[in-house]
Amino acid sequence: MSPRPLLALLLTLSSAFASASPAPIRRDLGIHDPSTLVRAEGYWWVFGTGHQILSARSSDLLRWEKFPRVLPSPPAWAREVAPGNDKAHYWAPDLIRVGERWLLYYSVSEFGKNSSAIALASSPVLSPSDPARRWTDHGIVLRSRPGDDFNAIDPSLLLDRDGRLWMAFGSFWAGLFLVELDPATGLRLDPAAPPLQLAWSEEIEAPTLYQRGDYTYLFINEGRCCRGKDSTYRVLVGRSRSVAGPYLDREGRDLRDRGGSPLLATEGDFIGPGHATVVEDGPHQWLAFHFYDGARNGAPTLGLRPLFWSADGWPTLSE
Repeated sequence: MSPRPLLALLLTLSSAFASASPAPIRRDLGIHDPSTLVRAEGYWWVFGTGHQILSARSSDLLRWEKFPRVLPSPPAWAREVAPGNDKAHYWAPDLIRVGERWLLYYSVSEFGKNSSAIALASSPVLSPSDPARRWTDHGIVLRSRPGDDFNAIDPSLLLDRDGRLWMAFGSFWAGLFLVELDPATGLRLDPAAPPLQLAWSEEIEAPTLYQRGDYTYLFINEGRCCRGKDSTYRVLVGRSRSVAGPYLDREGRDLRDRGGSPLLATEGDFIGPGHATVVEDGPHQWLAFHFYDGARNGAPTLGLRPLFWSADGWPTLSE
């Protein structure tokens, strides 16, 4: 069976499952902090936290093939940014196609510290078997240090309708922020411009930007990750008519003041869902995320749920 009919079948089955139960559809991939899922070179691709960055591909969004580390070696600057990260374990990548290149943004940090940097690597193709695949290090895009009110991790990229490139990011501290990037280089358009605050609460991270209709949507995580079955992550959402905000939830609360409409939370063995992104395949959409699988002792796992939209333009996980 070809990938397209199989994907349509999976969507039908998943929609039927979702109508009977709110639980996510488990995918055969262990991953933490999945990037935006993209379709290229005949496959779906995802990148995630791991030793010099994890990558995997799938023809059907169900069965996945993992590949060795993405980066051939740790960047020379990484040890100076996060000296305690001596395993070259890099976090929460995001991927976007701009022009003729794939741009891969990732986080270099130490747990619980804002001695962090978001860096950029690029390649013309994704497949490890393609001789044209070569990840070029472009260095640090944004850095935070002790004393800064932000943490430079968890990048999310958006190329808007006007061709402007944006990066949301952040974790704890003063919340989630936004900077504009140069589409030609992938680096900051104005390095002197201070990041713009998008959202805040006591426990917040992992922003995702997504445009639909007249709005830009901001998906966020509230709670704590990385505790297996004790994780408390949940996904909230707000929207704005401008990428720069302000982002409000369905009740009109500002996401900069603990706002956010609940979208996805723990459901039985599907614990602490986080790092949500929107997957597009023709007329179909999914919400993709990781969760801690209670049936497998809290192992981080890829999950997908069919994504729908209400009559007034809000994302929902049931028709």
